[in-house]
Amino acid sequence: MHIFDPLPREFLDLGLIIWYKYSVMILLGMIAAALLGIREGKKIGITATQIIDGIIIIIPLSIIGTRLWYVMFEWDQYKNDLVRILQISDGGLAIHGGVITAFVSVYFYTKFKKIDFLRAFDLVAPGFLIAQAFGRWGNFFNQEAHGGVIGGVESGSPVLSLDNQRAFLTETLHLPDYITNNMYLYGPDGLNYYHPTFLYESAWNLAGFILLLILRRTKIIRTGDLLPIYLIWYSTGRFFIEAMRTDSLYIGNTGLRTAQITSLVLIAGGIAFMLFNHFVLKTKHYYKALEENAL
Repeated sequence: MHIFDPLPREFLDLGLIIWYKYSVMILLGMIAAALLGIREGKKIGITATQIIDGIIIIIPLSIIGTRLWYVMFEWDQYKNDLVRILQISDGGLAIHGGVITAFVSVYFYTKFKKIDFLRAFDLVAPGFLIAQAFGRWGNFFNQEAHGGVIGGVESGSPVLSLDNQRAFLTETLHLPDYITNNMYLYGPDGLNYYHPTFLYESAWNLAGFILLLILRRTKIIRTGDLLPIYLIWYSTGRFFIEAMRTDSLYIGNTGLRTAQITSLVLIAGGIAFMLFNHFVLKTKHYYKALEENAL
């Protein structure tokens, strides 16, 4: 029953060109976000052309941002072989770098195109969550971004037997075999079943995506609110899930996980921006923007 037989990482192998499932999942997430953005954009006065032009500029910059963020905190791996920085097919993308790069890029792009940047942020926030939900499955196929051994490890040995580790996935979480089998992998504590933290985060992001879709059709959300809600929702989940992971980036030798510190900063920033939006900017409600654009 306990056979190490990971799913193939390759989606398409043409010899000279190999298309990995990792990049396929990221691409699917981008496409889903783009299509949803175009659909909603029509309702708030942002055209499909403006969105597509922005995607062409912002997505490449965001990918660069995710890579550079990762490399910055894992510099010892790359300082003697700079060419490896370009080899992103093996993983090594840190989403916080992409998020920060994307939002900075969106701000300057909207200023250049004379688009209401708050509406643009409202547009991209749900897209980020659905894209991240897809992207985590790329980590699944790479057998990365997983948690520790199920049941934990004491004195160098797993607390639970392999049968009990597997039972947690199949009977407690009710996961299908293809996920369970792929979580039987070589990790820091040897060959065991590891927590599918990629799945926990993907599910959290999907729930947040649904929440944002619901909220923007209510009468309680103001223009600009979806960005701070995204920051608070995503960062809260990431903070707790990151604590379970075995491949975290750390700030030097401090023992502090980069993603957790960044998450706390983004939560605080989201709360501050929400208050600023309501009490200083006093933006109109989102539903009113929809009504005005429908006239």
